Amino acid sequence: MARRSSSRFLFEAARSVLLTLMVFLVLRTVVVEAFKIPTSSMEGTLLAGDFLLVNKAVYGAEIPGLGVSFPALVEPSLGEVIVFHPPHEPEKHYVKRLVGMPGDTLEMKAKRLIRNGVELDEPYARHIDRSGDAVHPGMAWQRPFLKGGQRPGGYRPSRDNWGPLIVPPERYFVLGDNRDNSEDSRYWGFVERESIKGRPWIVYYSSELIGSVGLPLPREVRWSRIGGRVQ
Repeated sequence: MARRSSSRFLFEAARSVLLTLMVFLVLRTVVVEAFKIPTSSMEGTLLAGDFLLVNKAVYGAEIPGLGVSFPALVEPSLGEVIVFHPPHEPEKHYVKRLVGMPGDTLEMKAKRLIRNGVELDEPYARHIDRSGDAVHPGMAWQRPFLKGGQRPGGYRPSRDNWGPLIVPPERYFVLGDNRDNSEDSRYWGFVERESIKGRPWIVYYSSELIGSVGLPLPREVRWSRIGGRVQ
């Protein structure tokens, strides 16, 4: 009798562990996933070393291996911070702010972002580099999307001055909040709708290295950032 009770206990324990694991995997697949901020491109809003919980269900989570997605609860909207696969590195996740919707006309003049002829009020944007702004050869991809076609004398876009560009259907334009130090749509193009994977929800942990980067030194926890909502 004691042996049977022991076997029963082990069976129930194993079943509980298995069910818990299955629930965790389902939640991670279709509802929420952890994500770490590796760079300073969103500094001012998110810091390198922030760990986020990302809501994957909001835009329609994909079921791995099946090529099937759940219906989106909402569509991406202007001004949101989103997680996505960039077109030039589709295996990676990036976090940026959505600043251009399908059909929008976007341009930047002296760091000021202009959407459909109106300068945007962007309290989250950070500008720290006051040095000269050079033409960037990696921005040549923009030419086919210029409003009004090619320019007399050529098109010479730079980090702080470019456009106006027309955003194609089912495409989105994203920028990092740390505008002077962000690799974003200015350099590698538009984000496809199906590449948008989630919306950051909350900072559940944050830390920074003490001393030189690369050395196995302890990390200093940024307690004030833990629990903060991403906006």
